[in-house]
Amino acid sequence: MYALPAGPTPAPQRQTLVGSAFAAMAMIMLAGGMLAVWLMQRDAVLEAGDLWIPKGVAIPEVPANVMLIAFLGLCVFAQWAVWSAKRNDRGHTVFALAITILMALLIINAQAYIYHDMGLGLADGTYQLMFYALTGMFLVMMIVGILFSIVATFRFTGGRTGDRELVAAHAIYWYTTAAVFSALWFVVYVTK
Repeated sequence: MYALPAGPTPAPQRQTLVGSAFAAMAMIMLAGGMLAVWLMQRDAVLEAGDLWIPKGVAIPEVPANVMLIAFLGLCVFAQWAVWSAKRNDRGHTVFALAITILMALLIINAQAYIYHDMGLGLADGTYQLMFYALTGMFLVMMIVGILFSIVATFRFTGGRTGDRELVAAHAIYWYTTAAVFSALWFVVYVTK
């Protein structure tokens, strides 16, 4: 009796990377839509002859610029985690993921300083409502990213060093968050 030869090995499943790519596109679409509404609201207020930014409100530009620069470091650390994971360097992978969490917390702290320094009420006007909606969406993305980093750190610390795909998806998430913040920074903090 003759046996059939073994079939080809199945292709590796990439659910985490595909899911991360879909989440990245959803984040970009959400941010793009919210920025478009911001610009439409701003144009409507300016066409009516009113001021977009209320009198007496100063946007602290230094913390906003520090957040943008901090994203460069955050992306470097996220990529370092990917690089270390591919080389089975557990110590450096965990360290890079922990520093990514720290950088994300520093960015959230800078945003909290901006909130405190501006002293805007949520329902005081269109500008305030749109400002909090956009920056609140960004903070939710940051919190989700921190949770993603914590999960990746615990999985890698727990000995699942084969989860290189998770660390790569983690980096994709942070790259997308950095791109979203770059657009938000330009529209909200630079062009005002």
